[in-house]
Amino acid sequence: MNADLWLPLPAGLVGLALGVPLTGLAARMLRAPRDFGWRVRLAASLATGVLFALLALGFGPSPELPAYLLLAAASVALSIVDVTEKRLPNPLLLATTVIVAVALVIAAAVGADWGAALGALLGGAALFALYLVLALISPAGIGLGDVKLAAVIGLALGYLGWDTWLIGLVAGFVVGSAISLVALALRRVSLRGSLPFGPSMLAGAYIAILVAVL
Repeated sequence: MNADLWLPLPAGLVGLALGVPLTGLAARMLRAPRDFGWRVRLAASLATGVLFALLALGFGPSPELPAYLLLAAASVALSIVDVTEKRLPNPLLLATTVIVAVALVIAAAVGADWGAALGALLGGAALFALYLVLALISPAGIGLGDVKLAAVIGLALGYLGWDTWLIGLVAGFVVGSAISLVALALRRVSLRGSLPFGPSMLAGAYIAILVAVL
């Protein structure tokens, strides 16, 4: 599934250019108005650029690529909001879920791969249900925003197969645990404190996606 090198470079440049608009989108989603500085904009640009380039390298000029690029762009904006306010805004979550679902259905139709479409549907439902149970068991650790985010992540992972789905699930918790340990070591959070889990979920998802396609 590797693309020729002509595709990752322009994709990465597009991602770099989207960093500032995505930061602006995140700012509009905040409950408390805030103007993000150049460091956040630079981090958003680099993250989007790297993700776009890697996805283009892995998927190539395939019908699936737009869906995963859209998710990557939304992931950056969602992560900024979650890190800033420890919440995931419903309008952006809903829009991302609908757009990614439609894009994956179109990709499945183009490739006549309805098994992948079914996998996406089941993957989204399964990850949503799992996180809902976790939220009911430990509401202090998993919020309802994380539950809703699990649905769109499950769609993207399930489309690529259950092995990818499982890797994404596990990787999200591994990344989250590693971040928590580092934060504790640096005394950025106490044992009773909490960190936003959405970015870890998204990082785990993209680890699994890139393992599957690269």
